[in-house]
Amino acid sequence: MIGAHPDDADIMAGGTAALFRRGGHAVKLVSVTNGEAGHHLKHGPELAAIRKEEARRAGAVIGAEYDVLPFRDGRLEPSFEARCAIIRLIREFRPDLVLTHRPNDYHPDHRYVSQLVCDAAYMVTVPAIVPEVPIVRDNPAIAYVADRFQRPYPFTPRVVVDIEPVLETVVDMLCCHRSQFFEWLPWNHQIEDQMPQTEAGQREWLGQLYRDRIAWLADAFRELAVTAYGPERGRDIRWLEAFEPCEYGRPWDAALIRRLFPFCSERDSSC
Repeated sequence: MIGAHPDDADIMAGGTAALFRRGGHAVKLVSVTNGEAGHHLKHGPELAAIRKEEARRAGAVIGAEYDVLPFRDGRLEPSFEARCAIIRLIREFRPDLVLTHRPNDYHPDHRYVSQLVCDAAYMVTVPAIVPEVPIVRDNPAIAYVADRFQRPYPFTPRVVVDIEPVLETVVDMLCCHRSQFFEWLPWNHQIEDQMPQTEAGQREWLGQLYRDRIAWLADAFRELAVTAYGPERGRDIRWLEAFEPCEYGRPWDAALIRRLFPFCSERDSSC
């Protein structure tokens, strides 16, 4: 799961990550930038060290590695150097599935991470590029995580995952990113006056914030949930993560979806 910043992978696909780990699968969470710019009081190496440790703790909640690459937060470019870093990452981990941001997003780092993953998709099979790392013969499947941006087209998932069984685990992961969810983002969104003063209160506050963030998915893609999980369960699902196949990488079909998402009830072409 390749995000732009420490905490992006968790908030965009932490539930699916937890379900994969529960099923015994290997999971790697990645932040392409070092997170050094995401705070109103702390910056640079001090903040980068804090966020790297927060990411490590978040990954440890589910027993997953959390890599933080050294590219500078807020200054990411879709450079050849960065592309080679993503190629190297994919070749070394050899994933079946890569999740990342969509190409259009409010944050330039998000957009460029998406471009870098797409740019790496074919090149992971080319021996002359990053020759010191053995190639993968088969591209991983690539999918985009959910967002609400409408241009040039709205998010169009083919896979939905019921994450209610691991929802509290995701909240535990998010709570590890204290500098973000309890300091920077409340200040940035001008809601710092809402922050409770106790750890228990902060966890409850963040849990509700997270639920509010993802609540739209179940209603927006209810038909897909019913197709995926059957009418009885599908109508009752409240908390989903959803994924849109990327046309680069391995081609998607029903058989691939069934193999990639074994914890779902597969019906038709959905997860």
